[in-house]
Amino acid sequence: MSRNRDIPAKQPSALGVELTRALRDTLLEITKIDSPIGQERALCDHVQARLTASLGKAAITRFQDSLVVRVREAPGLPRIGLVGHLDTVRTVHDGPARIEGEKLYGAGAADMKSGLAVMIELGERLDRAALPCDLTLVFYEREEGPFAENVLGPMIEHFELLRSFDLAICLEPSDNHLQLGCMGSAHATVRFRGKTSHSARPWQGDNAIYKSLAFLDTLRTRAPRDVMVDGHLFREVMSPTVAQTTGRGRNVIPDEFDVNVNVRFAPPRKPEEAIAELASLVGADAIVEATDLSPAGRPHASHPLVRWLAQCGVAGVQTKQAWTDVARFDAIGVPAVNFGPGSQAQAHQRNEFTELGLLDTGYAILHKFLTELPKLG
Repeated sequence: MSRNRDIPAKQPSALGVELTRALRDTLLEITKIDSPIGQERALCDHVQARLTASLGKAAITRFQDSLVVRVREAPGLPRIGLVGHLDTVRTVHDGPARIEGEKLYGAGAADMKSGLAVMIELGERLDRAALPCDLTLVFYEREEGPFAENVLGPMIEHFELLRSFDLAICLEPSDNHLQLGCMGSAHATVRFRGKTSHSARPWQGDNAIYKSLAFLDTLRTRAPRDVMVDGHLFREVMSPTVAQTTGRGRNVIPDEFDVNVNVRFAPPRKPEEAIAELASLVGADAIVEATDLSPAGRPHASHPLVRWLAQCGVAGVQTKQAWTDVARFDAIGVPAVNFGPGSQAQAHQRNEFTELGLLDTGYAILHKFLTELPKLG
């Protein structure tokens, strides 16, 4: 449980060493709670108990193993959502969650428990009555898996509040850069078909692996395609990621060979357009089956709230060369951006860590954004 609940709300500059310690303690506390995708309950229980103690039971609504936390309800003021996923990918670590020097190691330390720690501390410390905005924290499950299983989707359908945000900030790891928009992601199985035979007599068959070679070489030599959207650069790429035969035996010429291809595409293209382009490269040699379709997200660079966040001390402004749930908000007309204190390059890595100095800066940026929000015409 938190050691910080009875600390009165203060400006970050007044907290100094105490804030630094609290952020590190909170990150270590939640990183020690394993929450691989599909096993978020223990962490959700912990966050719910901690925020209930400081905000009250009425401020928190549970949805499966996800939470909607109303920090301040203020009709007429800009409605802000800070959004973070509870789950992590399954990675390998040479020891328990721990702090070594200025790094904190553990599953999800960067992606995205650093963001969760900042959300928790803000929820506990902000002077809620003085906030010039309506503020909601959203903690959700199953982000790291298929688009259709991500629980943020059902939450958006269930809670009208989430559909009415003026800005959603996804605290994905970005090294405190403001990252605009996101790439769309489409996965498809490309299935090449041939004919079986004994591997001692391959001429009696038609090896499905060989039938894929021209297509794979096309992908190998295909250069990234640069796309400018509202003055912001996105790079479209198409990559084979998994390949397998039907597994009839190691002495059998395979009659089927499946290749998973991941297409990353820029807004405003649709996932179906990306799959159609993939199919045009395959031609008649194979069939293409779409398996996981995630839309792209627009930058929203000119939105007043996005411009204000860009002025609050962010490390820089760039586009997001990956997929995040900003696309899910964009699809329903809610502007959304990526901004988080996690070390981006450490996401999904063995012995994942985050740079602890990023926590203080990330907290200060969001504190300034939320508490000094100018009146927007």
